[in-house]
Amino acid sequence: MDGVRQKNSSRGGPAPLPVQTAPIYDLIELFFFAYRDFVGDADRLLEAYKFGRAHHRVLHFVNRQPGLTIAELLDILKITKQSLNRVLKELLDHAYVEQRAGATDRRQRLLFLTPQGQKLALDLAQLQSTRFARAMEEMGPQARGAVINFLLGMIDPHERTKVAGLVWGAGTQEE
Repeated sequence: MDGVRQKNSSRGGPAPLPVQTAPIYDLIELFFFAYRDFVGDADRLLEAYKFGRAHHRVLHFVNRQPGLTIAELLDILKITKQSLNRVLKELLDHAYVEQRAGATDRRQRLLFLTPQGQKLALDLAQLQSTRFARAMEEMGPQARGAVINFLLGMIDPHERTKVAGLVWGAGTQEE
C-alpha cells in the first residue's frame, strides 16, 4: 500500500504537515459539501429510525468487524465511553446490536449486529456506495486508486497503517 507509508521527522515522530501559505478555500468547501451530501443520504434513512450519525458509525464498524470489543470500537471512533454508551444502549434496546461474552474472558463484551442491524447497515452502505460509484464513474477507470490515495492522504500519517488494516485487513486493497 504505497499511500500508507509514514514519514518520520528527525525526532522520530510523525512528519509535520507541509506549510500552506494560503487557505485552499475551494477544496475545503468542496470537501464540506461532499461530506454534507455523503452523510445526508444516510441521515435521511436514519431519521426514520430516530437514529443519528453516531448510530450509523457503530452499525458500520460492528457490521464490518463482528465481535469487536467496546475498547476497540472506542479506539476506532475516537469518542468517550460515555458518548458510546448512550448510542450503544439505544441500538441494544432496539435489537440492532447484541453483546456476547468473550470465549476466553467472559467479562469481555463482544458486539455483533442482529439480522435487523445487518439489514440497516447494508441499506446505509448501499446508499453511500451508490454515491461513490457515480462519482468514480464520472472520473474514469483510474478513479478508485486516486480516491483511495486521496482519502488515505487525508488521514493523519501515524494512523494510516492502522486504518488500512481495519479497511482491508491483513490482505491487500480491494480493486
